Amino acid sequence: MRLKTSLLKEPKHKELASCVGWTTADELYSCSEDHQILKWNLLNNETSLVIRLPEDIYPIELHWFPKAIGGKKQVQAEIFVLTSTDGKFHLVSKMGRIEKSVEAHKGAVLAGRWNYDGTALVTAGEDGKIKIWSKSGMQRSTLASEGSPVYSVAWSPDSDRILYTSGRQLVVKPLQPSAKVTQWKAHDGIILKVDWNSVSDLILSGGEDCKFKVWDSFGRLLHSSACHDYPVTSLSWAPDGEVFAMGSFNTLRLCDKTGWSYALEKPNTGSVFSLAWSADGTQLAGACGNGHVIFAHVVEQHWEWKNFVITLTKRRSMEVKNVLNDAVDILEFRDRIIKASLAYDHLV
Repeated sequence: MRLKTSLLKEPKHKELASCVGWTTADELYSCSEDHQILKWNLLNNETSLVIRLPEDIYPIELHWFPKAIGGKKQVQAEIFVLTSTDGKFHLVSKMGRIEKSVEAHKGAVLAGRWNYDGTALVTAGEDGKIKIWSKSGMQRSTLASEGSPVYSVAWSPDSDRILYTSGRQLVVKPLQPSAKVTQWKAHDGIILKVDWNSVSDLILSGGEDCKFKVWDSFGRLLHSSACHDYPVTSLSWAPDGEVFAMGSFNTLRLCDKTGWSYALEKPNTGSVFSLAWSADGTQLAGACGNGHVIFAHVVEQHWEWKNFVITLTKRRSMEVKNVLNDAVDILEFRDRIIKASLAYDHLV
């Protein structure tokens, strides 16, 4: 299993790209310190300007309002939250209209994430405060006040707890005021990024000590990586929780959920500040320090059963090999292959 990456010759953004977010499996929005939000269409490889932000807004994080879960129609129009250095978060429509701007923190708003059903938003700021907001942007509570900036937050799978960074510590705080808080020292340097997977309930953290670590939700260490050359600037679980991606300076790594590395890419990107998987888990995008947006998809995935080995060679084709007589057959599909399973003489 490895990543196949693609970069344009010239970056579309003129400054550092800070965040990316998928709307569909083939459409991505990216933000940059050049105040532009761009829309990338991967079907026809077109890039268009959605909005040019005011000069005082430098975006930090972008997160799309979650799509309808369980077949319910989404009543609310497609919007995303955009956090910025001016202490505000902005609710922006898909067309690029700023629906609402809310004064949230003193200093920059370093993180903003919707919960899984879209009923609440959490923001974290340079002022060390973590605040919970309704989906219309009304403040519900201040969950925590830390003495140092909170660089990253993540919701628990059932949206009743929040994981956040506090210097070298990780903190899991329930929304219930009386419930017990879990806190532990996770890294030897400031923690820059966390992610919590909704399927496997596993936590990822990465920091300035140049390591990434995998934890369970009780704070028990499952894997600690070797020391990398540069700080870990971005982490993201694939939606199914089987793999995750890690970004660093000129580095993109694909790992199994146990922490073992499948693939290492060394693209010319600068630091990768934000990573996002498409909802089907087949594509990955990263916002890069030199203004590029890097795209990657997973290839060479293997399935084995008795004497058959099946390899995903391209997005829409598989190679079937019988190892007894070295017979090879190619399967071509009309649509992109998202998931597969091989067992009992059948491929699903």
